[in-house]
Amino acid sequence: MTTTASAITTTTVTGPAATAPAPPPAGSRDPYFDNAKFLAVVLVVIGHAWEPLRAQNVGGRVLEAAQTFVYAFHLPVFIVMCGYFSRGFTAGRDRTRKLVAAIIVPYVIFSVAYPLWAGLLAGNHVGWDPLEPYYLTWFMPALLLWRLSTPLWQQLRYPITAALVISMIAGFVTLPSMLNAAQVLSFLPFFVIGLTLRPHHFAFLRRRAMRAAGAALLVAGGGAAYAAALTVDPEWVHWRRSFVQLGVGEPAGVGFRLIALGAAVALTVGFLAVVPGRRTWFTRFGSASMYVYLLHGFVTLFLSYQGWYYRVSGPEVVLVTVGCGALAVVLSSGAVRGAFRWAVEPRMDWLFQPRTPAVVSTRVVKNDAEHVPAAGPDLAHAVPHRDPPEPPRAGHRTVPHREDQPLADPRPGDDRP
Repeated sequence: MTTTASAITTTTVTGPAATAPAPPPAGSRDPYFDNAKFLAVVLVVIGHAWEPLRAQNVGGRVLEAAQTFVYAFHLPVFIVMCGYFSRGFTAGRDRTRKLVAAIIVPYVIFSVAYPLWAGLLAGNHVGWDPLEPYYLTWFMPALLLWRLSTPLWQQLRYPITAALVISMIAGFVTLPSMLNAAQVLSFLPFFVIGLTLRPHHFAFLRRRAMRAAGAALLVAGGGAAYAAALTVDPEWVHWRRSFVQLGVGEPAGVGFRLIALGAAVALTVGFLAVVPGRRTWFTRFGSASMYVYLLHGFVTLFLSYQGWYYRVSGPEVVLVTVGCGALAVVLSSGAVRGAFRWAVEPRMDWLFQPRTPAVVSTRVVKNDAEHVPAAGPDLAHAVPHRDPPEPPRAGHRTVPHREDQPLADPRPGDDRP
């Protein structure tokens, strides 16, 4: 689906030592990221379909290992990409509009719809609390909080270290369930890692040698998951329990969490290395990952309430897995997107004051780091689909429009938005 990108007006300091970075061709998309988003969201669908089976010991050790393996990295992949494409986020008016239309309103809609659907399936009332996300909707407020914190991480000297400390503290403390605070803080390092990545990091991952190394990492991860199956609590890769809740002491908890963090980083690198960079038959589906994410839960939740679903055998689990991929394709189709656009991509122009163009200089340019499309159907939506430009080299300085300034003033010479 084509989205209309909003150009953020900037004043550019001109002269021999200062120039604006040239934006990529308008409307261009890198198929690599669309491929990665679609493959990752398929893993999300598969994981949610497997979870009730694994909980009832259907599929034995193989399914237990496969479930742990998928959960070890599928969300870190999404969160890293969300962080990477949030590098241009600021607290300007357009960003507020996009956060409301792309995250807050869909969250309200689906946080109501899922309890209603679960209550219908269960035959009784399921309460609704906007601060207690139901099922998969927790990711929406988490993404909102991470995006709002972006200006802070861009000012810290050691952002990844700070995020790792916060993630570790989340294991020491049993946090309230409000907004799934434990997962929001535990997954934070992956978002911050994404913020620190640059296009050349992904270019390195896309080398042929890295593809072979990535495949080896995934195979090793699968073997490790099989070895640990039935002996290690899979909750370690769900990141929603404290050390006390997992029944271990603090030293063991720190060790297990560090292992989980290391495994998540290694498997995320492996996954991103094997993702094809060329256009494939599923590339176009990557632009609708938010539709797949928000809608597939109605199917997987339905299955979890059906008694016959727990009587599937090993070969039938394979069919369920293939069906998950087919479901992701269907939910990415134009017909589904047209039918549910009102919920996933609501138009909120009626809510805000009309935009008034601001003229700040005789020279107006499009700052590509601020060139962010309107609320779109990507799971990492409200972000560019192409690589953001590298920060300007020393001596180059772009001065943002006053209303689009970061929450805190950047350091001298720091031209990141």
